[in-house]
Amino acid sequence: MLKTMRKHAKFFYFLFFIVILSFIFWGVGTLDKPTAVSVAEIGKEKITVEEYWRAYENVRQQLREIYKEKFNEEMEKSLKLKETVLNNLIDEKVLLISAAELGVKVTDKELQDAIVNDPRFMRDGIFRKDVYFRTLDLNRLTPEMFENSMRQQLTLIKMRRFIASSVDINPLDLKGIDGDEKKVNEARQAILADKRNAAIKSYVDSVKQRMKFKVNMDLIS
Repeated sequence: MLKTMRKHAKFFYFLFFIVILSFIFWGVGTLDKPTAVSVAEIGKEKITVEEYWRAYENVRQQLREIYKEKFNEEMEKSLKLKETVLNNLIDEKVLLISAAELGVKVTDKELQDAIVNDPRFMRDGIFRKDVYFRTLDLNRLTPEMFENSMRQQLTLIKMRRFIASSVDINPLDLKGIDGDEKKVNEARQAILADKRNAAIKSYVDSVKQRMKFKVNMDLIS
């Protein structure tokens, strides 16, 4: 099992990025007993217990769908799933705070385009307003709640692209890589992805250094 986890380490990094960033309807409705208790505070921003468990269950659901019966308690412990989810949520808050400071925003037009091109709200390739409202209603979401969440996610995409745009491949990165054009290109893309991920992490870590944090792991242990 651990060998499998090491083999797919990069996959899991992207999985967490996609799952937490993407607005997954599974489990996003309000809880029966919503709470404002915070599992983490980043400056003036907070991650509530409710927000944390939604993200955590989203990740577990995706892992179950991908790995079926192979996803078990051992795999979850190997991933340090609870800590990883919380750390990703904290990183997202840090990026959103930084985006506000830099004036990085998502326009109403960008938000509208993202929604009308979302396949979840399409039928036969065409956006259907009735499907949009019905889907939100089934998940106990108002358009305002969903659109605010979408705006945040699009802001995160902008921030990550902005940071990653400063990173590129140089000839030394490909030194020692042999093979046909396809193999070299695959290696190039993998190296570039690693460098950009490292740049985003470095940026987030540098911003964190000037922020005050408070984390209560007891609430999720």
